[in-house]
Amino acid sequence: MLAGAAADWQARIIVPHCAGCLEPCCRLRTVVLELDWRRLCALYRIDEPRRAFDARLAAGTGPEHIRRQGDRYFAHGQPCPAFDQATHRCAVYGTALKPPSCTDFPIYLDGDVITADRRCEAVDVDALRRHLERAGGTPMAPEPDADFPELVSLVPRAPRRRRHKRERARSSS
Repeated sequence: MLAGAAADWQARIIVPHCAGCLEPCCRLRTVVLELDWRRLCALYRIDEPRRAFDARLAAGTGPEHIRRQGDRYFAHGQPCPAFDQATHRCAVYGTALKPPSCTDFPIYLDGDVITADRRCEAVDVDALRRHLERAGGTPMAPEPDADFPELVSLVPRAPRRRRHKRERARSSS
């Protein structure tokens, strides 16, 4: 239920805002783009073997804005090549080349916990919390992340059970 509500919020509130955003995440100034090798090659037009590219990265002669960690690549500091800065549109939106991290940002789902990234100017944590509560019928408690203050998790809380007068009277005697 919460996953659907979060996806609905992303589609209705976040995505339409992108065209008028003052600081699009696709510029990769404040966010990092996570890529697999296939998407890295397609987006950044890499035509050399992976081993050669990785060696250039390790030697410090590869693109400065791309880093490798394990089998993943991370881009930061230069706009994504699929981002058209004039129209604020993505050339790979709705295709298999669109990185999963782009689809998730700025609302992430981990089980029944929804995390909102406030680096996106369209994120309104209180409005998202109310939307999730209406959709799921469960109170959501905001929990800011101590290490990453831009992240706020919305955690479902069981509704408090109201005690009847007789129960309160028994517990006070």
